[in-house]
Amino acid sequence: MLFGISPHLPATLLHALASMGHGDEIVLVDANYPAASDARHTHVGHAIELPGRDLAEAVEDILRLMPLDAFVESPVTLMASPGATEPPSVHRAVNALLESAPGGPWTPAVIERFAFYERARQAFVLVRTLERRPYGNVVLTKGVLTPDGALMTQALASAVD
Repeated sequence: MLFGISPHLPATLLHALASMGHGDEIVLVDANYPAASDARHTHVGHAIELPGRDLAEAVEDILRLMPLDAFVESPVTLMASPGATEPPSVHRAVNALLESAPGGPWTPAVIERFAFYERARQAFVLVRTLERRPYGNVVLTKGVLTPDGALMTQALASAVD
């Protein structure tokens, strides 16, 4: 056990998070997602399982450790729920977390299912959660920390040089 790190995050995921660089993407998917087949194409090459964590819990655990990318339009992308007139409950749960994430509030982008699959195959790592609600899939883009540990934003970038 380690101080300040969720005991739900396996060592393989912590290693992947630490190995990721600015702009690399982590994809968190629901229990129904074709994780094994898509993860073969990622940098890590296999899915990492997060048993006992739904999507919102997994996002919360990861955002406690990983900065989001303040240099892209949206460092958070959700899989669209076709025909929905309102965001599904799983998206609302993630949006609530994004309100207080460092550098936030963040507004996620939404892309259609097959575009999401293609993007997931290009990710650094794919993590399968125990989420059972449909469309519980999200891409998080890793950002940069300044030398003092603050989230690097475009405004801070010129001040750090």
